[in-house]
Amino acid sequence: MTVRTRFAPSPTGLLHIGGARTALFNYLFSRHAGGEFLLRIEDTDRERSTEEATRVILEGLDWLGLSPDQRPIFQSTRAARHAEVARELLDRGAAYRCYASAEELREMRERAMAEKQPPRYDGRWRDRDPAEAPPGIAPAIRLKAPREGETVVDDLVQGTVRVANAELDDMIILRSDGTPTYLHAVVVDDHDMAITHVIRGDDHLTNTFRQVQIYQAMGWEIPRFAHLPMIHGADGAKLSKRHGAVSVLEFREQGFLPEALCNYLLRLGWGHGDVEVIGREEAIGLFDIADVGRAPSRMDYAKLTHLNGIYLRQADDERLTSEVLQRLAHRPDLSLGSIAAERVRALMPGLKERAKTLVELADNAAFLARTVPLSFEPKAAALLTPEAKLLLRDVAAGLAATDFTAPALDAALRGYAEATGRKLGQVAQPLRAALTGSTTSPGIDATLAALGREEALTRIRAAAA
Repeated sequence: MTVRTRFAPSPTGLLHIGGARTALFNYLFSRHAGGEFLLRIEDTDRERSTEEATRVILEGLDWLGLSPDQRPIFQSTRAARHAEVARELLDRGAAYRCYASAEELREMRERAMAEKQPPRYDGRWRDRDPAEAPPGIAPAIRLKAPREGETVVDDLVQGTVRVANAELDDMIILRSDGTPTYLHAVVVDDHDMAITHVIRGDDHLTNTFRQVQIYQAMGWEIPRFAHLPMIHGADGAKLSKRHGAVSVLEFREQGFLPEALCNYLLRLGWGHGDVEVIGREEAIGLFDIADVGRAPSRMDYAKLTHLNGIYLRQADDERLTSEVLQRLAHRPDLSLGSIAAERVRALMPGLKERAKTLVELADNAAFLARTVPLSFEPKAAALLTPEAKLLLRDVAAGLAATDFTAPALDAALRGYAEATGRKLGQVAQPLRAALTGSTTSPGIDATLAALGREEALTRIRAAAA
């Protein structure tokens, strides 16, 4: 048997972090088993489904490196097939035409509410002769659900779950206008796509009992189900905007690397000892759905940011340079030409050691694209005292005589500090303020070398003027 999983989002909004984790678990499970990962866009809600939402889903999955093995299937294109199966159930005697009017259905809901019961259909057309149908009523098709016994699901995460069939009413599978319902369409699509494992959020668990009954009525093999617990905020409440970013592309804008986000999502509800940093190939080798816990996970943005910093330090310098340059290109206060780009590239090994997100990395690199006169942060301005300005003039003269390589610059600064009875920090801090407009940067020798002789001396002399 070839393991086949699917991610099946509805294009009615953004790709949220919970959906991204579901996609990741489906991807890893199929890859671990040497199977296939598929994508189905469940766009049957035509009023709320949008092309923009579909684009965002596809873009988010692509950014995360979770591309499906086949072209996406759009559920809306399969309505004829859904209707065909509904009619087959009718022919099998496993479904029936329901002629209940809107008024009758409303009365059933109101009666249930008055009795403090969940709304349910009373089965009035289940065994009735269609010849008794009132004129002018287009029938819906309902599944003739079993009324005795239980429907049992051996869930790979939740364990064995069951519901008494008496609690489930006869659900509509084909509406009176001929369109399929979501619960019915999902079963038909999963069967036709040969899905072997349905891995999704546990908010779908109650739907599963009804869907299993459709599989049974059609005599189809039932896939294995795995219902993942929800992701909550740090306060235990359902994750929402008030907790921070919730959509995948929002995390991208905030400067997180896709591999760091995937690593973090992997550890939300799944574990492998105390190991925190797990790359994609290692995750594929280790992932087992049996290791997913049943309790909801809590989103910890601080832990994600820390993990992202680890991945930044491990990332390729050229890749990070490209990311930073793209972010700096949108800033009107910078002069980002090829010279500034080379400075960023040269200083990247030092810059990435101090940043935890790409936004922070770009902010830290921005000084390399500024022009004289620089603007100074208050703490940096406070360092540029009259005494410090005299020091900067002397330092500039000494640095001008070097070949402006990092080792030569370091030796010159240490020599000046020793000759004047100062600690190196007493020389480096006002120099850093003059070069960057701030009090933080990579090593001062590397910073000087990245700026280059002409730019560095221009900045030092301007600050000392």
